[in-house]
Amino acid sequence: MKYVLRVNGKRHRVDVPPMKRLLDVLREDCGLTGTKEGCGEGECGACTVLVDGVSVNSCLMPVCQVRDSDIMTIEGLSTGKKLHPLQEAFTRLGGAQCGICTPGMLLTAYELLARKKKPNSSEVREALEGNLCRCTGYTKIFESVLAAAARRGKKRD
Repeated sequence: MKYVLRVNGKRHRVDVPPMKRLLDVLREDCGLTGTKEGCGEGECGACTVLVDGVSVNSCLMPVCQVRDSDIMTIEGLSTGKKLHPLQEAFTRLGGAQCGICTPGMLLTAYELLARKKKPNSSEVREALEGNLCRCTGYTKIFESVLAAAARRGKKRD
């Protein structure tokens, strides 16, 4: 089937089976390889993207379900070469290690900050509970999200 997907504000025309995973369409057909596959079962959060502003596991979502939706991948978080404050905080504070979970963590955190301007530590932990990391032990990730939230108002997103 032919679909026109709106990904990161751009239109992508694809001709794929309706049940092809969104993850595979993004990586193989749209050339957006920032979204990673971790478990392929919706348990780790590495494949998280935003669909109409809500985080979803793209490894579980067939492309037919995102027709007429706005999709945001990790490539859409930065503006050109300018990193988003979340990306800056992850880089500065060591929230990113091997990089497999990082795109999903960042997009989940972005969704949280879109809903809540100044989340507390418990809210950050709860928001990220569906994203697994085997490298950092989570502390640096949580600190990075809180630091990005604290910079709001001081520096424009």
